[in-house]
Amino acid sequence: MPDHQRADARRNYARILAVAEREVAAHGAGASLEQIARTAGVGSATVRRHFPTRRALLEAVSHARIEALCERARDLTGRADTRAALLAWLDELVAYSVSVRGLAEALSYDDGAGAGPVRQSSCAAVLEEAAGPLLREAEQAGAVVAGVTIADLIDLIVGITLATEHHPDPATRADRLFRLAVSGVIPEPTHPSPGR
Repeated sequence: MPDHQRADARRNYARILAVAEREVAAHGAGASLEQIARTAGVGSATVRRHFPTRRALLEAVSHARIEALCERARDLTGRADTRAALLAWLDELVAYSVSVRGLAEALSYDDGAGAGPVRQSSCAAVLEEAAGPLLREAEQAGAVVAGVTIADLIDLIVGITLATEHHPDPATRADRLFRLAVSGVIPEPTHPSPGR
C-alpha cells in the first residue's frame, strides 16, 4: 500500500473515532454507524473496514477510559487495606460505567446481536488482567468471598449500569444497587465486641 493511502487510512480512522466518541456520548451504544460515517465524511464501508463490528467501535471509543481504570488498579495494588483498595477501584468502575455511555456495552460479553456470550470482551479482559492482583490481595486477606472473580464483578457492574441507565438519577441508583450487591461479596469486616 502506498504511503499516501496509509496516511489517508490513518486520518480516516482518527476522524471516525473522534466522531464516534461524540455520537456514543450523545446516543449511547446504539449510536448510528451511518450517522458516524456521514459526519466523518466517509462511506459506511470505510467505517466497517476500520470497525467491523459495533463492539469493535465501542471498544476503541472506550480505550482511554479502560487504560485509566487499569492504571488505577495498578496504583491501588499493594495497599495495606486490601478491601478498601478493591472497593475504591470498583467504585471508579461503576462511576465510569454510569457516566460514559457505551462503556457498559463494551464491557459486556454479549455480541450485541442477541446471540449471547460468543466471545470475551477485550475491554473486560484488559480490566481483568489489571485488577487481578488487586482481587488476589483481597482474597489472601480474607476480605472477599472465596471464588469471586474480576469477571463476576465486571458482569455485576455491567448489569447494574444497564439496569439503571434510564433512571432519573442513574449514578445514585447504580451506587445503591452496587452497595447492596457487593455487601454479600465483599462483606464489612466483623470486629469482636468488647469484652470477648
